[in-house]
Amino acid sequence: MKKIDLRSDTVTQPTDDMRKAMAAAEVGDDVFGEDPSVNRLQERMAGLLGKEQALFVASGTMGNLVSILTHTRPGDEVILEAQSHPFHYEFAGAAAFGGVQFFPVPGNHGILDAEDVAPAIRPDDGHHSPTRLICLENTHNRGGGKVYPLEKIERIRALAEQHHLVMHMDGARLFNATVATGIPPADYCAPFDSVSVCLSKGLGCPVGSVIAGPADWVKEARRFRKRLGGGMRQAGILAAAGLYALDHHIDQLAEDHRRAKQLANALSQIPLFEFTPSSVETNIIVLPIHDPETTPAEVVSKLQNEGVLCVPFGPREIRLVTHLGITDGDVARVIEIFNKLFAGQT
Repeated sequence: MKKIDLRSDTVTQPTDDMRKAMAAAEVGDDVFGEDPSVNRLQERMAGLLGKEQALFVASGTMGNLVSILTHTRPGDEVILEAQSHPFHYEFAGAAAFGGVQFFPVPGNHGILDAEDVAPAIRPDDGHHSPTRLICLENTHNRGGGKVYPLEKIERIRALAEQHHLVMHMDGARLFNATVATGIPPADYCAPFDSVSVCLSKGLGCPVGSVIAGPADWVKEARRFRKRLGGGMRQAGILAAAGLYALDHHIDQLAEDHRRAKQLANALSQIPLFEFTPSSVETNIIVLPIHDPETTPAEVVSKLQNEGVLCVPFGPREIRLVTHLGITDGDVARVIEIFNKLFAGQT
């Protein structure tokens, strides 16, 4: 039985052509700055994101951690959304390695307004940790893949400038946002002092993320990357996958979004999961379970027995994510299985 894996877009496998590009990569020692494939990826990403320089790192978690450490000092405070990836899924790295405190602010499906952020900015006195950084996530994972409206980001940027704060974007799925809106990556990144973009989610690479910002900031970030063990030597084999993905996999994200919306429209007709399918904007479906007697673990287990993999996503929800490895036939099969298992359940 074929497994249809909707747990995450991190489960993507490198395509045959991506593997060929990796095998043929020209490499050198990246710690010495001598890996030509890494250098090409960094230059390409800096230009694409509208920043002076970029730095290849091992993961999205490392990218966010290096960025936060570079922007802050021990005792500083970072404002972020209460369901954000750095707060939920990054093992308190900023606190453990940087002595940095998070101030989580509840948003609307992961999206904050300037009016939400303003009360979290600390007064400048001796009783409070100094607010240093605002971190926004685009698209927002726990918000169901919500796209951050650019006008909201720009209003938060104006507030940050008023209080002399810096801003970082956790743009793990930034290209999903740009494909969904048509807004160029550089425009989305312009309000931010730094940005982290993941290559190993929707773009289908096996490993890696890129962070970008001003040249002096990237120079300091490189030191933090080294301190965290992120000097990867002949990393061009991995960077070549990123270069290939930039050329061949960005447009594919539109197909991921189309399939997610097709799946959401069908599943919204099942009373057990009734929800508004228009809430699905990109490739993530957060599916609420209305029957209080049915747990997410039970739903996930029944689907797994039929070859469909997904994950519990809170006390009353499951998550499904479309990606490079999911076909139209897979979507049709998933719809068939959901109807078989749950259409008669309320």
